[in-house]
Amino acid sequence: MNSVSSQVSGDLLITGGRLVDGDGSQRDNPGVRVRDGRLVALGADALAATRAATERVNADGWVIAPGFIDLCCNLREPGNGQKGNIASEARAAAHGGFTTVCASPETSPVNDSSAVTHLIRDGAASRSPIRVLPVGAMTRGLEGELLSDMAGLQNAGCVAVGHGARPVRNARILRRCMAYAQTFGLTVMLHPENAALAADGYAHDGLVATRLGLLGIPEVAETAAVMEMLLLAEETGVHLHLSQLSCGRSVDMVAEAKARGVRVTADVAMHQLVFTEAALAGFDGRFHVRPPLRAESDRRALVAGVQSGVIDAIVSQHQPHDPAAKQAPLAATEPGLSSVESVLSLGLELVQRGELALGALIRALTAGPAAVIGRSARLAQGEVADLCLFDPEAHWRPGEASLVSAGRHVPVDDRALPGVVRLTLVEGRRAWDALPT
Repeated sequence: MNSVSSQVSGDLLITGGRLVDGDGSQRDNPGVRVRDGRLVALGADALAATRAATERVNADGWVIAPGFIDLCCNLREPGNGQKGNIASEARAAAHGGFTTVCASPETSPVNDSSAVTHLIRDGAASRSPIRVLPVGAMTRGLEGELLSDMAGLQNAGCVAVGHGARPVRNARILRRCMAYAQTFGLTVMLHPENAALAADGYAHDGLVATRLGLLGIPEVAETAAVMEMLLLAEETGVHLHLSQLSCGRSVDMVAEAKARGVRVTADVAMHQLVFTEAALAGFDGRFHVRPPLRAESDRRALVAGVQSGVIDAIVSQHQPHDPAAKQAPLAATEPGLSSVESVLSLGLELVQRGELALGALIRALTAGPAAVIGRSARLAQGEVADLCLFDPEAHWRPGEASLVSAGRHVPVDDRALPGVVRLTLVEGRRAWDALPT
């Protein structure tokens, strides 16, 4: 495996396999040519220049898709380094087929100034094999009181502003933030949670929490916040992106708002599509996540939301931790999963079970998130050569030998997973290379 990003020399010709585009459409692949970081030819035109190819990849049996885009990824830098850093977590993302990640503003120090934004961008430029797009903090220190310099953050390279997993407790300040962001055309990414209703909870307020005596977070803690944010977005005209939905009712509310013309998009973490509150039955600290894993009916509604397109994107919500953070009693563990390397595999399990179409999965990992941040994710001549080639029939087992992230608290560590990423290209450069020898 080659983890070092290196420019493809001359022309690269990829033959065979199946093209799955960002819109979910599928077709056989006669050939794809990559040169100077772009897709220069597809189909018969690519084959016509076969002799000019200096390198060839046989993708028979594989899927060729636009590179995946993650709207919520914690890279842990700047920070103390024990949970990971840009180099380790960006390489893990490349292993998962991601070519672009949006870096959460929850860093240390918080990304609430152009200086911190430049620090992240400089670190990514020198040590990341993939594209890192910072998300700026909406308020200073993410404290929910004073507005940040959004114009400065935008000029420094932030593609959106947000508040990470922290709520903005004061609705008046939230309204001001939205209005201010709208004047600069900035997308506001918010995790909907009413802090007072969530209180000290750490599990879904359902049957499992009742049986085990866990402190619950009721569904209304999310849905009340979703409604408030939708109404404020409708009034201010800002592009609101609701991050990491967990409730079926939230999907209905987003659908209704879109039908009214509200500028809203939404995403869901992959683990919310796969797991439920039952994962906590053994007091497994890995599945202490925020928002919590909810009921089976919620999981099914979220999957249906992705299938229909009401939910625009699937995210990793990657949060690497050191071992100590997950080895305490459940209530004392830190929330979050190390998930960026397994997003594709868990999605393919949904496809294999007939719950989600492959085209819908790829759309939610590519064109859906790309549109949220004003980017493109298409397999077309002239497009940037951000590609993910994966073998859907091959399997891998998460473990010390296969994982790249500093976090080892992965969603699945007891079975083989489908979907092996063979090649991740970022502007024609190899960000991840596991081609058969």
